[in-house]
Amino acid sequence: MAFATPEEDAELVRLDKIDQELELQRDWAKYRWGAAQHDCYSLYLVNRCLRNARAQYRKEIDPIQEQQVALHAVQRKLKASVKDQNDAKRAADLASPEKAAERADNQREFEQKQKDAAARAADLEQRRKDAPKRSQENKAGTQLD
Repeated sequence: MAFATPEEDAELVRLDKIDQELELQRDWAKYRWGAAQHDCYSLYLVNRCLRNARAQYRKEIDPIQEQQVALHAVQRKLKASVKDQNDAKRAADLASPEKAAERADNQREFEQKQKDAAARAADLEQRRKDAPKRSQENKAGTQLD
């Protein structure tokens, strides 16, 4: 979201805050439902109490869920808009002649580095092959008679 407008950023922050508040409401409703379930097991008509607790939980949760669904739809649209803007900016950057020249320079530099690395590797391999010969030459040259 680096290229989003400040208004879009502010709207996303506001929507995230609302989403957090709705999650908190959902968590509290779930807590109350759990407490009601716990209390039901001390009664004689357990199943009836559990059904009533579940119905009360659904009454609390359904409006919260409807709000979250609507909120998430708005968030998706806004994030899609931001993504489309970012994609358009990237496409414009890719199409610019300056970026094309920079990419070509980078490609040439990369190829040159690859050639240099291959030359160094070949030189190292040649030195390894010549090592026994150089060792013999050094021994022959340093022998004291």
